[in-house]
Amino acid sequence: MRSDFIVIGGGIVGLAAGLRILEANPGKKLLLLEKESSLGQHQTGHNSGVLHAGLYYKPGSLKAKLAVEGLRQMVVFCQRHGVSHEQCGKIVVATEPDELPRLEKLVERGVANGLKGLRKLSPEQIREIEPYAAGLAAIHVPEEGIVDYAGVVEAMAKEIKALGGEIRNGERVDRLKEAGGIWRVETSSETYETKQVVACAGLHSDRVALRSGMKPTAKIIPFRGEYYMIRKERQFLVRNLIYPVPDPQFPFLGVHFTRMVKGGVEAGPNAVLAMAREGYTWGDINIMDLAESLSFPGLWKFMLKYPSICSYEIWRSINRREFCRSLQKLVPEICEQDLETGSAGVRAQAMSSDGSLVEDFSFVEEPGILHVVNAPSPAATASLAIGEYVARRLDLKSAK
Repeated sequence: MRSDFIVIGGGIVGLAAGLRILEANPGKKLLLLEKESSLGQHQTGHNSGVLHAGLYYKPGSLKAKLAVEGLRQMVVFCQRHGVSHEQCGKIVVATEPDELPRLEKLVERGVANGLKGLRKLSPEQIREIEPYAAGLAAIHVPEEGIVDYAGVVEAMAKEIKALGGEIRNGERVDRLKEAGGIWRVETSSETYETKQVVACAGLHSDRVALRSGMKPTAKIIPFRGEYYMIRKERQFLVRNLIYPVPDPQFPFLGVHFTRMVKGGVEAGPNAVLAMAREGYTWGDINIMDLAESLSFPGLWKFMLKYPSICSYEIWRSINRREFCRSLQKLVPEICEQDLETGSAGVRAQAMSSDGSLVEDFSFVEEPGILHVVNAPSPAATASLAIGEYVARRLDLKSAK
């Protein structure tokens, strides 16, 4: 079976890439392959449902550019397709004096990235927006919001099919081989042919790149983020989104509060090494995945660089009281009894051999194939802009 384009991966980034490719190439034949029985089952289906406005990302980076563009595209898409969403705004709160200079830098970044309506808040103004939050100062980010990403996935899939694309679930890609300008994409059930492959394999992006004969410089290390839900009768403590000022000594964002578009309030996530690439609990262990992570020198360098943080994240994962203590920095009235065990997600984080995390979205390509090798948060928000970026890359390559 031959197609003009084959997209590997049925998460939100793969779907957005497929949609934007079809929009840019009307009448062409596109096939999307997903290994699971349904779409959006991993990072897409386990994230917190936030529309990220692009406050944190280095100006000029792909993350900054595509998050800002992607947010606006996503809002338009949701409006057009009737997907539940709300730009409810968030506050980023400084709770310690040493966080105040970092808060100022966040404002500068946000302005540089083109965010609209940013404003500094005093303690009194914080309480006007979030009555139970406490801080020395904060930033209000009015463009930030919440969304039903499952609804987005469903709408994207319908659009792809309406444009003539085909989606096949239960098709795990085992091998990719190029000969004479044609790529053969082999699954357990069939072999497909195309002149152009786009791989958006998320938690397995480095492996799919290896299967195509490419050697990515970074490895995907899975980090699990665990959430608690706030008991219904205590959800009044959080109106919308309450975030901390990121700690430069910690490579992840830190625990925060998220009102969800379908109801409820999440608190989290932490960040612990997952024992499987699709390991959503401590009991999910895949020996091959774990051995691959532990044999990677970069992970050991990462743990040696952040020993206290890594051990603390594990302790906080198994100790609800400690998790609650972290949350109390933002909302002092929250107590351990307010927390119910919630969901968890696994972040596909590309890590270099020196132990550093790949900060930006990352793509590698060769003739006829393009891999999205690093697309952690805010990839869901930015997905339509990432898809547009991929479609432009394909146009540039075909024009050469």
